[in-house]
Amino acid sequence: MTHEEIHRSHRIGWLRAAVLGANDGIVSTASLIIGVAAASTGHSGILLAGVAGLVAGAMSMAAGEYVSVSSQSDTERADLALESRSLKQHPESETRELAEIYEQRGLESALARQVAEQLMAHDALGAHARDEIGISTTVAARPVQAALSSAATFTIGAALPLLVAWAAPLDLLIGLVALSSLGFLALLGGIAARTGGAPIGKGAIRVMFWGALAMALTAGVGRLFGVAA
Repeated sequence: MTHEEIHRSHRIGWLRAAVLGANDGIVSTASLIIGVAAASTGHSGILLAGVAGLVAGAMSMAAGEYVSVSSQSDTERADLALESRSLKQHPESETRELAEIYEQRGLESALARQVAEQLMAHDALGAHARDEIGISTTVAARPVQAALSSAATFTIGAALPLLVAWAAPLDLLIGLVALSSLGFLALLGGIAARTGGAPIGKGAIRVMFWGALAMALTAGVGRLFGVAA
């Protein structure tokens, strides 16, 4: 009987960007809508602020993710170039270095040397990238994928409270947007936790807490400035 394990580490890159985008879309747009509504702004002004927040937020998420992940990708490429030069100039030293890594992980000296030599004969740069630097194809930086994922999920997340605000009567808008957004956040946290193999309840509560805090703070600011006006 074969034993099969389902690993989820290959989902780290896109899952992080997707969850961050959707969560930020819900929280920032709902908070913006609630803050503007608390300042006694009309329905059209609230919706205009929400749409502007959606567009600006999606572009900001895409640009931020692209720049951030591109920086990571540049660092990875620089490290790989440096390692490639070292392998050409000092192959014996690099073999010893790799063998020492395997010794530290529990292999006997002779076996560690044999494993290092065989792996380097097969793919020297790949072996050092994985075991010395910690770069693997599973978690390698992908700037365009991260940017598109963040922008798309931010837009979807931001559209949810915006639709509620569009459909809700003005006197119930704040309550309906807040409650529905907490529900959306709980669903998002649960889905993200389930996809990543983490406890669903913990993931849902975590995003709900920070979302509720953000909405409460912006409602307070909006009410303060609305009264002052």
